[in-house]
Amino acid sequence: MRGLAVSAALLSGLAAAADVEKPTFTPTAIKAPFLEQFTPDWQDRWTPSEATKKTAVGGETFSYVGKWSVEEPFKQVSIVGDKGLVAKDKATHHAISAPIAKSVDPKGKTLVVQYEAKFQKVGNCGGGYVKLLEDGALANKEFSDTTPWVIMFGPDLTCPGTKVHFIFRHQNPITKEWEEKHLKTPPQPVIDDMTKLYTLIVNPDNSYKVLIDDVVASEGSLLEDFSPSVNPDKEIDDPEDKKPEDWVDDAQIRDPDAVKPEDWDENEPFQIIDDDAVIPEGWLADEPKEIPDPAAVKPEEWDDEEDGDWIPPMVRNPKCEEAPGCGPWTKPMKTNPKFKGRWEAPMIDNPAYKGIWAPRKIANPNYYEDLHPANLHPIGAVGYEIWTMTEDIMFDNVYVGHSVDDAKKLAEETWYVKNKVEKAVRDAEAAESKAKAEAEAKATKAPSSDDVLTRLKEDPAGFVREKVMDFVEDVQEEGPIAALQANPQVGGAILASVLTLFGALAAILGLVGSSAQPVVKSVKKTDSSPVAADGPKKTPNDTPAVVASEPAAAAAASTATSKDTPLKKRK
Repeated sequence: MRGLAVSAALLSGLAAAADVEKPTFTPTAIKAPFLEQFTPDWQDRWTPSEATKKTAVGGETFSYVGKWSVEEPFKQVSIVGDKGLVAKDKATHHAISAPIAKSVDPKGKTLVVQYEAKFQKVGNCGGGYVKLLEDGALANKEFSDTTPWVIMFGPDLTCPGTKVHFIFRHQNPITKEWEEKHLKTPPQPVIDDMTKLYTLIVNPDNSYKVLIDDVVASEGSLLEDFSPSVNPDKEIDDPEDKKPEDWVDDAQIRDPDAVKPEDWDENEPFQIIDDDAVIPEGWLADEPKEIPDPAAVKPEEWDDEEDGDWIPPMVRNPKCEEAPGCGPWTKPMKTNPKFKGRWEAPMIDNPAYKGIWAPRKIANPNYYEDLHPANLHPIGAVGYEIWTMTEDIMFDNVYVGHSVDDAKKLAEETWYVKNKVEKAVRDAEAAESKAKAEAEAKATKAPSSDDVLTRLKEDPAGFVREKVMDFVEDVQEEGPIAALQANPQVGGAILASVLTLFGALAAILGLVGSSAQPVVKSVKKTDSSPVAADGPKKTPNDTPAVVASEPAAAAAASTATSKDTPLKKRK
């Protein structure tokens, strides 16, 4: 009965999950410089990389051997027929890219980057970020970590920790060198198996927003929130300035005029024996702390000649557990009141102190001021270049363009629908788990005596049947011994019933087996008897027929225990 209750809760949860309405995928009508929903012609646009890369440390070479596939989610299909790009392998390097038909130039415009990422198996390490490649960069089989990019954006499980990268590359107008500018405090999202929506908005006024699931997770300024900063310091330390040799930067020194007191004894120890201590009452001075284990037995395979004399292992003396202690008692140590330790002169302010030295400042020869870092380099391609320990990371609904409204509308058509379905399924599964746990708890909870009496009065036959079914289930699942331990009353009642049944059957069989057998008695033959003249008559079974008068039958019954005597012919 308990199994039936749990099964009912499970079926109820599954039914609730199955009732969630799932729409059918229809490609969006929204237009953008780059919008990818991984429709059947996706391979015409995307090219997996076949390049190799070298690690920064050790110079090891790796190839981008990770497989890519476009498929539906394997766990939660939220929109029927909707497919995404999936990085299939773990512990491998993946790279794939697609060109933008007409490059995206952020100069003077709002730049919007948005896409979905779904860590279907969650995992513990793996990248899920996208790279927007420079216009002119090759989006082909040679795409790798060295391919120039403009923005790197998206989630990264960094083992441990999770963050959403927002990094942009900025060129120094004087040195012409490129630097990566990292968001100082990147958002830290919770990564689970739900589809997550990541949105980046960079405005012409240098403001930015990072949204996770269409909720702002970080916002600020490109000029203030990135490291290293976009604009360098106007002044820098003079590399030619050196600290003078006579510079004193010790704020305090030992007092040179201090003298050790005459009564200061550096030879006094930190601890001394406590002469006032007395042996605790009940101390067992003659008892050893350990004794041979009385329960130890010499192994049968032990050979005294080869292995030597067998010595049992030692165990703590049980008498010492109840006493303050055992064995020889010694006085404890105590802190020495005369102890002062090594004498040192006290510290005083240093009259020669000049402060902490620092090199003088000079004008930065590489200083510049870029007031418009949002005017990023034109973008010509989109790519995913990741290393991951987690397989089956899915990407979908990639948008790169200039319209915040269009990106929002795309999210409403796609991510909002998925999120609603996934939440409904998750809630149904949570309700299913809760109902299952409650059913199991209710099934295993011992009923009170009042509940048992009430149930027994209302439906005695049903109560007995339920208890017997529970006992049978326990026998099948856990074995007869565990079933008897869990339900001793039911098991005892069943056993008593079986023994009673067998006793009744044995009594019935005993009565039948002990009933009297029919007695056959021979009669004397006479000349006038038909039997004497014609011989004994036989029945069809060749059993001698018995002819007896009522008195003879009565006499035969009275002598049933005696043996029949053979017939003798009359002489």
